[in-house]
Amino acid sequence: MSGIVAGGTVVLVATVVGAAIMGARRDFPGPGVADVAWHIGAGLLVVGAQVFADRRQGIASLFGCAVVFVIAGSLLWAQWWN
Repeated sequence: MSGIVAGGTVVLVATVVGAAIMGARRDFPGPGVADVAWHIGAGLLVVGAQVFADRRQGIASLFGCAVVFVIAGSLLWAQWWN
């Protein structure tokens, strides 16, 4: 399940970066630099945590999965719902 969340976060990063590029090229407001930076940073952390979880077993894997959920949830809360 955390792999799906990590993949969804990467797709979200690509969408926000694409919207920022399109906005800059077509001269309309899009996500700002801070929004893009938050998404890229969260995407990198989520992928790193998922790789960690995939390569471990037991409680370490569970911890990596929890980190994926916490970071993705924090990103959605801070950047999309608040």
